Amino acid sequence: MKRILVTGGAGYIGSHIILELLHHGYEVVVIDNLSTGNKINIPKDVYFINGSILDLNTLKKSMSQNVDGIIHLAALKSASDSMKNPNLYSELNINGSLMILNEMLNLNIKNIIFSSSAAIYGLPKYLPIDENHPKNPINFYGYTKLSIENYLRWYSKLKKINFASLRYFNAAGYDPKSRIIGLENNPANLLPIIMNSLINSDFLKIYGNDYPTKDGTCIRDYIHVTDLANAHIKSIEFLTKNNNSFEVNLATGKGYSVKEIVDKTIELTEKKLNFKFVDRRHGDPAELIASSKNAYQILNWKPQFSSLDNILLTMLKTYNV
Repeated sequence: MKRILVTGGAGYIGSHIILELLHHGYEVVVIDNLSTGNKINIPKDVYFINGSILDLNTLKKSMSQNVDGIIHLAALKSASDSMKNPNLYSELNINGSLMILNEMLNLNIKNIIFSSSAAIYGLPKYLPIDENHPKNPINFYGYTKLSIENYLRWYSKLKKINFASLRYFNAAGYDPKSRIIGLENNPANLLPIIMNSLINSDFLKIYGNDYPTKDGTCIRDYIHVTDLANAHIKSIEFLTKNNNSFEVNLATGKGYSVKEIVDKTIELTEKKLNFKFVDRRHGDPAELIASSKNAYQILNWKPQFSSLDNILLTMLKTYNV
């Protein structure tokens, strides 16, 4: 594969993937409606199409650019919002993905890398979560991701589509070389909210301090976005060489609590970070960490940038904190 289409390529994860694609000599086509992404993050040598994957003519245009494979990131991703607006998540996350798959058949495109999620697993039955863990999503967002994984298996079986389902855990950090300058719009994840709290002197809400963890706050597995991007490069190489599909977790196997991250941020910045404890959010497990042994075995991939210090320092630099 030499020419890759990235759906949602102007977004936080997509823009980092594009940097790695270009670094490894790939040509890149991007389709993005800029609802959450930033055009400033699209390099000039990328063929950019401003539009939605739900618009069939725009989708056909983007997929007809002699692309050899697709990295499919375009999706709505708020777990809480998905419970309020399942219709929107069905339309984009499910119908949009099926439109891509069907157009792949029309154009004889055989390879797709799918941005899946830890949300497919639901509440952990054991830790660390591996790929054999029961899949029982507790929000509609997770259901949409699991649904497309199931479709991919059928399309692979019936139509010989090769796929990689990459199950992200908590993506964080920014490009170590500071090449990404467009920030996330309306972030819902902890670390960018911490950055905004520092900048705006807002109170950071910590949801729950009575979990059965060392400090009472939730523990999560954070992976640097550049490590995620590198996994996509290795996935392209694997699909090109092996013509075989796979599903893997992308995580570090190490967890940090919310309070640990707050304390480390204060230590690194020597700034005051206002926070307050509020009630737990429904469905938040106390701890969520994952095994990525399969990613190492299949892709020879392991995190290189995902220490907590490095994640926070790259974010602080990008946010100019």
